[in-house]
Amino acid sequence: MTAALMRVLDLFCAEGGAARGYMDAGFEVVGVDNRPSVGRRYPGTFILGDAIQYARDHGHEYDAIHASPPCQAYSTATAGTPGARAKHPRLIEATRDALIASNRPYVIENVAGARGDLRDPVTLCGTMFGLSAVDTDGTRLELRRHRLFEVSFHVWQPVCAHGSLGDAVGGVYDGGRSDRREAREIRRGGYTPAVAVRAALMGIDWMTMHGLSQALPPAYTRYLGAALREHLTREAAA
Repeated sequence: MTAALMRVLDLFCAEGGAARGYMDAGFEVVGVDNRPSVGRRYPGTFILGDAIQYARDHGHEYDAIHASPPCQAYSTATAGTPGARAKHPRLIEATRDALIASNRPYVIENVAGARGDLRDPVTLCGTMFGLSAVDTDGTRLELRRHRLFEVSFHVWQPVCAHGSLGDAVGGVYDGGRSDRREAREIRRGGYTPAVAVRAALMGIDWMTMHGLSQALPPAYTRYLGAALREHLTREAAA
């Protein structure tokens, strides 16, 4: 008989960048989000609902939990508009409380601006995992997409390798500049290449353009998933 896969609960799951990485690491993944539209593209099992409430009610039923609370309250994309950040909820603390109550290993992910709300986060970057792509003009781009991860188990902190993968940086987010010279001179938003190049940078080929701009590269959670599997295996053997 084949052993059942360990299950990860993926909160605020969006279109499933984090899910794909955990699936690649050998987990079954169940995602929860309050937007029905994202469920059509989600690669795992999708549940429509409130992420924090679902964690309170069902978090203990899973082997581990990943959560990506909304980042707008911390993002540089909203920092330039007066009052924009204040309009968005800061859900990291409430999320953490629900995850701790579940008594399961957990990961909380967010953008670099959320560092003050996260506890001893690990930073991951595309250059740590060889994420690069060739642009339409032949220029090799590297992905410097820094994301922070508060983890309740041990994860080694890799080192960024900026400049090792390409001649320029390609961004994957809303509001960037599609002209590299303009992005360099205006210095707001950064350079965002064609959608196919962005998808290649992220290692994602199933999302909408908006989903891609909000997603985690699966390589990040593939790395975390390997550490999580080691942790769960040790715990089971103890």
